Amino acid sequence: MKRNLIKMLLLSMVMYSCNQKVEYASFQEYPVYTGDDLELTYSPDESKFRVWAPTADAVKLLLYDNGSEGAAYEVTDMKRSTDGTWKKEITEDLKGKFYTFQIRIGEKWFSETPGMWVKATGVNGKRAAIIDMNTTNPEGWESDKRPPLNNFTDISIYEVHVHDFSVSSNSGMKNKGKFLAFTETGTKNTAGEATGIDHLKELGITHVHLLPSYDYASIDETKLNENKYNWGYDPLNYNVPEGGYSTNPYDPVSRIKEFKSMVQSLHKAGIRVVMDVVYNHTFTGEESHLNLLAPSYFYRQNADSTWSNASGCGNETASERPMMRKFIVESVVYWATEYHVDGFRFDLMGIHDIETMNEVRAALDKIDPTIFIYGEGWTAANSPLAEEERAVKKNAKQLNGIAVFSDDIRDALKGSWMHSEIHGFVSGTDSLEESVKFGIAGGIQHGQIDYTKPIYSKAPYVNQPTQTINYVSCHDDMCLVDKLKESKPVGATDAELVRFNKLAQTVIFTSQGVPFIYAGEEVYRNKKGIHNTYQSPDSINQIDWDFKTKYNDVFTYYHGLVALRKAHPAFRISKAELIQKHLTFLDSIPQNVVAYKLSDHVNGDSWKDILVILNGNRKAMTLNIPEGNWNIVCHDGQINLTGIKPVSGMSFTVAPSSASILYIE
Repeated sequence: MKRNLIKMLLLSMVMYSCNQKVEYASFQEYPVYTGDDLELTYSPDESKFRVWAPTADAVKLLLYDNGSEGAAYEVTDMKRSTDGTWKKEITEDLKGKFYTFQIRIGEKWFSETPGMWVKATGVNGKRAAIIDMNTTNPEGWESDKRPPLNNFTDISIYEVHVHDFSVSSNSGMKNKGKFLAFTETGTKNTAGEATGIDHLKELGITHVHLLPSYDYASIDETKLNENKYNWGYDPLNYNVPEGGYSTNPYDPVSRIKEFKSMVQSLHKAGIRVVMDVVYNHTFTGEESHLNLLAPSYFYRQNADSTWSNASGCGNETASERPMMRKFIVESVVYWATEYHVDGFRFDLMGIHDIETMNEVRAALDKIDPTIFIYGEGWTAANSPLAEEERAVKKNAKQLNGIAVFSDDIRDALKGSWMHSEIHGFVSGTDSLEESVKFGIAGGIQHGQIDYTKPIYSKAPYVNQPTQTINYVSCHDDMCLVDKLKESKPVGATDAELVRFNKLAQTVIFTSQGVPFIYAGEEVYRNKKGIHNTYQSPDSINQIDWDFKTKYNDVFTYYHGLVALRKAHPAFRISKAELIQKHLTFLDSIPQNVVAYKLSDHVNGDSWKDILVILNGNRKAMTLNIPEGNWNIVCHDGQINLTGIKPVSGMSFTVAPSSASILYIE
């Protein structure tokens, strides 16, 4: 009897505390909800709603028949529950309905929001949708498998915007600008050459990196005929696919099912899928779906209480706060499990704290340790988060199995991203050899690199080459073709620009680490000299698939580079100590030439020794090479893995602005 009375007393105390608002002196005092049922738990018998709004005085649940229009057919009060949450259960089948939450603090009612954990929405993402997720799976989804992957260094990444991929009139694809374009096979350009997913298979890349494909704010999904364009770095609903890429943005199921169909199709083609995620800021601040639940909590503030802006977009999220960290971790886990996504590229990862990123890695490791994580190791502006806590490039050694982009090799090869007129190593600029060597070694410690000379990093910043993304251009700033043209030396011809281009990508695909190319580079894509095309029309952004025919020599070379890397694990070493032991840079070579040897069947390669010579001069250069009977597989802008010709002796001439690759069996 006494025990029962104690239980009743404790229960009443819990119920009393749940119904009382608590005042918090700081964000650090906010309660942390550890459950996994935030937002909506649906079944045909009932729908359970739970939302985290610790400072609210009242919370309403509004139910709608329509995803964007009409008044709520029911408005009901939610009850205060544990750890800052509010809940409501409705014991009827709400499938097909829509809902929002609305909080009151003091006398002020905030705008309605579908919540931040929302997983399905109506058009333009303003109202959450109640659906049965089992109905979103395409046929055969249960048997979908990630393509095999042994090491992160086996990866080659192809960054593409969903719209750009298929929208061109010569793409041969029917579902232009849609997720479903990635499911179409047999598509051809005007000359009958493969486009779309068949082209990706032909090229041989392992991972497609999709620019933001969650529900972003800048595209009005009710006016897709206006053909407005955006890259998508303006998050609205993080856990919902973008409706503009679906065939019916009004149907909450379509965008989900079609995204899954895209992933399934790429997996069948042997290609993994990377999502570009932008947890570092939201499209709006005060009216974001995060802020409408817990004002200011999810964002960092400056010392004067103004909102900090390390993103350059008006706000920055506070990943170090427990509920923001929980959201980021649970969000990536959701995409990896519900959508079978194979990797994540973190936009402005330097805004996030190291602990959060390592928790992301740990959570994904429980699902599949081959899921790849990488990000921009910088911020766009200063942040209140102490630099030693940021997931920036210089702190990459503290990131567990997470890679960062190498701006060192990028700008060493093509020239400064800030100054379009400045050219780099591949266009004839000297004194950049140590930066190139730094990139070739994968950003690790190597005894033959003078770390006082790289253009940015003055010390190795990663533990293993698996943490380095090597690239020469991406969606940001000028694409490679435009940059090389804008910065070309006096008198450089169009033919020389092609040579510069091929040399740049040769460095990328033969360097240790993970190679990354921007979609269309393999067909000599240009964007008419526009630096940042995030709002440019299709005439600027689309991949012109007829370029595959016009610049077939470039495509053939890129194809050869991918094949070379795939066939020879010497270019895919995953352990720093093997690089340090088996990669040797040649001494006493001409200025603006970098040459190195990979020796002793390193990493199980079938070739005993491999010699790579990179000539950044606009004239042929002769150098001494190790003695032996060498076979040339790459020379003067041509690649042939079966061999171009044999050479012997200790003197070798490499053609202008090009690479030569030789081997001994």
